[in-house]
Amino acid sequence: MAEREAQEYFQWTAALFDRARVFDKPEALRGIRVLELTTLVLGPTTADFLGELGAEVIKVELPPGGDTMRYVTPEATYWKNASLGFYPENHSKCHVGIDLHAEDGKALFRQLASRSDILVENFRAGTLDTWGIGYRQMQQGNPRLIYVADSGFGQWGPFSQGRASYDAVAQTVSGTIAITGFTGRPPILCGIFIGDWFGGLMGATAALVALHHRDRTGEGQLIDFAQSEGLIRTLDWTWVRLGLTGRDRGPAGNRDEALVPAEIFPCRDGYVAVAAARDAEFTGLCQAMGEPALASDPRFATLPARQKPEHMNPLLDTIRAWAGTLARAEIEAAGARHGFAATRVATARDKHDDAHLRARGSVWQYEDPLYGEMVEQGPAVKLSETPARIKWAAKPVGWHNHDVLMRLLGLSPSHIKDLEERKVVGQWADRNGARPPADWSGGPRI
Repeated sequence: MAEREAQEYFQWTAALFDRARVFDKPEALRGIRVLELTTLVLGPTTADFLGELGAEVIKVELPPGGDTMRYVTPEATYWKNASLGFYPENHSKCHVGIDLHAEDGKALFRQLASRSDILVENFRAGTLDTWGIGYRQMQQGNPRLIYVADSGFGQWGPFSQGRASYDAVAQTVSGTIAITGFTGRPPILCGIFIGDWFGGLMGATAALVALHHRDRTGEGQLIDFAQSEGLIRTLDWTWVRLGLTGRDRGPAGNRDEALVPAEIFPCRDGYVAVAAARDAEFTGLCQAMGEPALASDPRFATLPARQKPEHMNPLLDTIRAWAGTLARAEIEAAGARHGFAATRVATARDKHDDAHLRARGSVWQYEDPLYGEMVEQGPAVKLSETPARIKWAAKPVGWHNHDVLMRLLGLSPSHIKDLEERKVVGQWADRNGARPPADWSGGPRI
C-alpha cells in the first residue's frame, strides 16, 4: 500500500512539473524590467536569475568590445565565435551597445532606467555616480527604481574605495579558502566562481524582497551587496566557534569535522563520497563493511562520540581501507542496501548525460536561433505554476539595439542611424567573443 502511494505521488509530481509544459505556463516576473550594466560574473548572474523567472533583462554594454566575460574562456576556446564563459550567466537577455562616456549615451541609459523596475550594476563602488548615472541620479527620475549595486567590498567602509574584486579575491578576503585543502599544504580555490554565483543569487533575492516592499509602499531603494561578505555568510559554524570559543578553523581536507563520517574516499576505480550522520545510517555502514561491532563501540556509537578527533581519525582510516578494495558502483549499491549515503564523484560528462537531470530540466537542451543546439545548466528551482526557463542563448554585443531603442524608447530608424554614425550606439567588434558566428547570414536578430 505504502509503495503504491509513493509511486502515485511521484507520478503526480512528474506531471505537475512536466518540462514539456513549461512554456505553456506564465512567468512569475513577467512585466518586470531589469536594466543591467555589468561585467564578468557577479552582476550578470544577479540579472540572469531574475531573467530565468520571467523578467525582461536589457543588458547594456560599452561597444564594440562589451562585457569582459566575452573573452574569458578556458584554453582560448570559442564556440561559434562566442566565449564559453559568457553563455551561463547571460540567458534570454536583450543586448544593447551604448557608449556611456558620451552624454547622449548617458541620456539613453537614463531613459531606459526610467522605464525599468530594477537596475543591476557591478562596477567599482561609486563609479557610476561619478558618471552621473548612479543611484542618486537615477532615483530622481524613477523613485520606484530598485538599484542593485554589486561590488567586491560594498558601497561604503574603509576597504571600499577604488578597489577591484574578482572571485578569487573574494574567496581569499572572506576567509573561505583558509578552510580548504589539507593541513600543511597551500589553500585551494574553489573550482568554480562561487563568490560570483552565490553572490548573484543573494543579489537577486534582495531585489525580489525590494519588489515586495515596493508593492506595499511604492518606494524603490538601493541594495548594497559586497561579494566578500556574501561568502562570509556561507561559513556556517566557523564564525560561531571563533566568537564563542576563540578557536579558529583550519583546513580539514576532504572530511567534514562536524558530520562524522562524511568524506571523499578513494576506491578502486575513482572516488566516492560516503556519509552517515545518524546512528542508524552508521549502523548500516558498519554492516556493509563487515564490522557490525563498530556500531556499538563507545567510541563510535553516537555522533558526539564520533566527532572527537581521537575517535574520528581511526574510524575514517577503517572506512578508507574498506572503500579502497571496492569499485564505486559496489559502494553505491551498499549504501542503497544498508541505508547510508554513498555517491561517486561525478564529472561534467556524467551530469551532461544524466537522464534524471535531463528529465528535470537541470540539464537544458534547446535550439537557439543563432547558435543552434545548446546544452546548458537549466534553472535549479522548479516552480509548479510559474516555472523558470531559458528562452535563448547570449547574443553578440548590440544584437538587440534596434528592437530595444525602437520598442522601449520610441526612437525612429533614422535617429538610431544618427546615433550609430556618432558612435553613441554600437555593436560588436570584429573579434572572437563579440561577433556573431562566422556562418551568420545577417538574418533576423531574435
